[in-house]
Amino acid sequence: MRLHTRSFRNFDAIRRCGSIREAARRLHISSSALNRQLLQWEQDIGSPLFERLPQGLRLTPTGEIVAAHVIHVLHDAERMEGELAALQGLQRGSLDVVSVAALTPALLPQVLLTMAQRHPSIEIRVRVATSEEAAALVAAGDADVGLAFLPRKQAGLRQLAVGAFALGAVVPAGHALTRLDSVSFGDCACHPLVLPGAELSFHADLAPLLAASKRRLDLRLETASLDLMKGLAARGLGVAFLNRFGIERELAQGELAHLPLRPRITSHLGVYVRVARALPPALDAFVRVAAQEIERRQAEEG
Repeated sequence: MRLHTRSFRNFDAIRRCGSIREAARRLHISSSALNRQLLQWEQDIGSPLFERLPQGLRLTPTGEIVAAHVIHVLHDAERMEGELAALQGLQRGSLDVVSVAALTPALLPQVLLTMAQRHPSIEIRVRVATSEEAAALVAAGDADVGLAFLPRKQAGLRQLAVGAFALGAVVPAGHALTRLDSVSFGDCACHPLVLPGAELSFHADLAPLLAASKRRLDLRLETASLDLMKGLAARGLGVAFLNRFGIERELAQGELAHLPLRPRITSHLGVYVRVARALPPALDAFVRVAAQEIERRQAEEG
């Protein structure tokens, strides 16, 4: 059901894609027809909506104002359609989810499995991004919901659920540190280190420990790649610093050990939507399932 104007969706597709050709492809219409529509909008408004740049289209200040209104209208229309569907006993809908990579091995598949079991008619699309990228996509209306580790409150976002998870040293089974239940940074600094890159949220958490260390550190690598960090840790090439997300299988099989840092450092995994965003039934269902899984994981960690 589409009670709102199709042109709003067409404009939003151009905004998302930054390209008339790509937007036309996704909308299954011709590029020339979409371009004529855009030119007509600009003529009616009396100002360009996009800057034509070599790398694509970018919103002008006028376009930013129009885009904010279009996003608001489309979200309201989506909420109305969801409410009408719920009134009819339906569970249809679609969602754009953006998640950090650490959640893709275990937590996100479990959330998607539960959604498929409870709401099989809801179509879900998932993108992987850094926490900051996820926040920007949700705040801009380019994703419906984000799962990310954000150390501080973000403008334009509403946090609907959160869990605190311990940052720890990750080493292979049998490593000298595994005789300890928890470790200080000084304990870890006696060994080669693999540090998280600046793109990862807990990079900032470790910065004070690095600055305060009086020991000459053997820094083997700094990277934003979870797979690379756990791969080096598993081979004994350095002590990595991670929470338990993304290494669940290796922990369960005894390939890796996760030793919480002392004093405790926690990273906060949150579920985020755009400020003032109404929650249509499909989005509300996803948020509830994700919140329950985060709560369960937090309880397991203790």
